Amino acid sequence: MTRVWKWNRPVTVREVLEDLQQERSIAYTTVMTVLDNLHQKGWVRREAEGRAYRYEAVSTRAAYSAALMNEAWSQSDNPAAALVAFFGMMSEEQRQALTDAVRMVEGPEPAKPEPAAPAAPLVETPVETPVETAGESAESSGETQGTPGESPDLPGR
Repeated sequence: MTRVWKWNRPVTVREVLEDLQQERSIAYTTVMTVLDNLHQKGWVRREAEGRAYRYEAVSTRAAYSAALMNEAWSQSDNPAAALVAFFGMMSEEQRQALTDAVRMVEGPEPAKPEPAAPAAPLVETPVETPVETAGESAESSGETQGTPGESPDLPGR
């Protein structure tokens, strides 16, 4: 798979063979068998090109690595402890890569709001005192006198 990911395009058995032969001796049929096995397992798709096939990775190497990490993490009986242990094994460079990845997933930080202008002082509206008419008081008419400085339209103010 490393060779298929490295090319990052559909490759033939011959191309992978020639790439591998720069490092070691390997037979054409061995490479062909491995690529066929990867196809049967669903790791690569292939398309006929003449008498040969071109093989292409089904997913990226990053997606494969993420799936491996997710599988291992999901099998833990204590995922939080597993993450703490995993972070403890990371180098400073790996921790920085993780921090960068979290920032990418979360998106840019929201802009900090500018300080608000000081609020204008509240001006109290004087309360009018009802005028009593002969035989009627404010209490008997259902009206009550508010507390001085209290606005009749705004309860509690």
